[in-house]
Amino acid sequence: MTAKQRRILVTNALPYANGPIHIGHMLGYIQADIWVRFQRLRGNECHFVCADDAHGTPIMLKAQQLGITPEAMIDEMNSEHQRDFADFSVSFDNYHSTHSPENKELATLIYTRLRDKGYIHTRVIEQLYDPERDMFLPDRFVKGDCPSCGALDQYGDNCDVCGATYSPTELKNPRSAVSGATPELRESEHYFFDLPAFGDMLKAWTRSGSLQPEMANKLNEWFEQGLQQWDISRDKPYFGFEIPDAPGKYFYVWLDAPIGYMSSFKNYCERRSDLVFEDFWKTDSDAEVYHFIGKDIIYFHSLFWPAMLKGADFRQPTNVWAHGFITVNGTKMSKSKGTFIMARTYLDHLDPEYLRYYFAAKLTSRIDDLDLNLTDFAQRVNADLVGKVVNIASRCAGFISKKFHGKLSEHIAEPAMLKEFQQAADSLAEAYEQREFSRAMRDIMKLADRANEYIAVKEPWQLAKDENKAQEVHDVCSMGIHLFRLIMIYLTPVVPHLAASAQAFLNDEFRWDSAQSTLTGHAINKFKPLMQRVPTEKIDAMLDASKTNTPAPDAAANSPEPSANSPEPSANSPEPSANSPEPSVNSPEPQAEYEPLAAEITFDDFAKVDLRVAKIVNAEAVEGADKLLKLTLDIGTETRQVFAGIKSAYSPEQLIGQLTVMVANLQPRKMRFGLSEGMVLAAGPGGKDIYILNPHDGAQPGQRVM
Repeated sequence: MTAKQRRILVTNALPYANGPIHIGHMLGYIQADIWVRFQRLRGNECHFVCADDAHGTPIMLKAQQLGITPEAMIDEMNSEHQRDFADFSVSFDNYHSTHSPENKELATLIYTRLRDKGYIHTRVIEQLYDPERDMFLPDRFVKGDCPSCGALDQYGDNCDVCGATYSPTELKNPRSAVSGATPELRESEHYFFDLPAFGDMLKAWTRSGSLQPEMANKLNEWFEQGLQQWDISRDKPYFGFEIPDAPGKYFYVWLDAPIGYMSSFKNYCERRSDLVFEDFWKTDSDAEVYHFIGKDIIYFHSLFWPAMLKGADFRQPTNVWAHGFITVNGTKMSKSKGTFIMARTYLDHLDPEYLRYYFAAKLTSRIDDLDLNLTDFAQRVNADLVGKVVNIASRCAGFISKKFHGKLSEHIAEPAMLKEFQQAADSLAEAYEQREFSRAMRDIMKLADRANEYIAVKEPWQLAKDENKAQEVHDVCSMGIHLFRLIMIYLTPVVPHLAASAQAFLNDEFRWDSAQSTLTGHAINKFKPLMQRVPTEKIDAMLDASKTNTPAPDAAANSPEPSANSPEPSANSPEPSANSPEPSVNSPEPQAEYEPLAAEITFDDFAKVDLRVAKIVNAEAVEGADKLLKLTLDIGTETRQVFAGIKSAYSPEQLIGQLTVMVANLQPRKMRFGLSEGMVLAAGPGGKDIYILNPHDGAQPGQRVM
């Protein structure tokens, strides 16, 4: 146990309440749960809360589509989410909803404090309005033709084909994604939070160690651009909380969503006489507050949220920790490949402890994406958990039960070795504390290798053939059980069910400091198989089920709601996935949307287009643009610079070295970020589902595509 018990509150990003959980989401919840279970195992007071993010236009429209009330829909989804989390052993102390009395009370309190201090301003803005549905349309609820390249069926904030950013009012042939009606331009008064007033405070906070270095560096770009006021209101109809003294105006979902952390904890405190809400949230609190989030919602949690808390006289988080996304078998999750796997589909086929361990074996404290390679997944779980850890107990337990009446030896056969295993507790604790889970798993498996090597060298099965060596058999097998126990103590935060089975077998109760004690002379129970090998046929069945079980999205009801009135990415219009953590709950893989074929052209028309094989020799993010990557393309005789709107689908590292196809004779276009000298070819509906075209191996840069 630590010298002084820490008081800790941990939260997870709130899943959006109009869709089920998938394994991409589970990465963040499992990461946080491992850290929480470690803190509890160490003897710290650690509370873990979450809630459904239950407000916004998508919720309202999805409920209308289903013919039920929003309240009924979010209640049903809340129950489904809680079942999934419980079955993955995510140990929330409280799971609530942002559509709750506590959240309304706190959202109102924070808003009125900000308003009374002069941090809320109003101004009239122009927005597109759906006359049939009688509602203002967020940018991504407007679709039309790109004003730059003419691409059809583009969202109202950016073009997935050419990467241009614009206002929805600039779209050609705009239409409402809700009703299909032609939208009208109307004025509306909106409420804004004065984020620039907190610029100095935010610069100091983001550099204080509260964020990962990658996050802090990224936020510097926003400070350099200059912070802007943040639109926090939406017009009716809207499912959410009405702004006090502003009839028909509602809090934008991203105002009350992070307050859901506080309201879930408040709901928890009200059911416990020993917890005081203010002790954790007052400005001089000595408690620790940690947020685990996906990297797509860094801006909200690292700028808007701490500023809101500061302005409303609450403490800021101790740390905000972001994680990356997952790919499956090296590519984005795909329904057609069966790799867009819902949490429940996984649970229907495989042990959740497998995934918990595999994630832990690959997770670090950095914001890196993680690949779930299903072949490696099966091999690693089988080799590590079954072939190494459980194997230690299975090789020794039978001798203890049959020959020594289920009682361990009074003698420690290898005290130096035991001490070495016990001393590993400090370095493993540091790795867990720093969220370097992959390092912890590597070091634990090294211990397991040592234990198996010890048993293999001693060969108790051979010793048992000599009756005169009974004591040595007892000592060796007891030593194996001691080592197994230590390894299982260290693995407890990762595989709690396996640890519980091990405790039942050992007739023991694990704490972190239990590693410093021994079970000499202790009675253990009869050994039963603790874990089965990963059945590969179950993986295949899961993939097959995922091809048919993934919910189909609805373009209007399921689109994440972005910040209002944001013609191009800037400091007041962060990532467009405004309602949800990585990858969006409400955005399963989009089904193909087939556009009508364009008008016929002659061969002479087609011959004018010069398509060339190009090698991507460099790719980098574009400062100030959330959608664009700057590509340097080798076309044999020269290199070209092209800006492509594919950042949502690819990281720069994924692209470097790839071959693709570009339009080489397209007139260069001057963009805000530089000159774009062509266009790369890609397919897909947009967002995360963009697929650049790759020629077959053997094609060379500069070759013409005919």
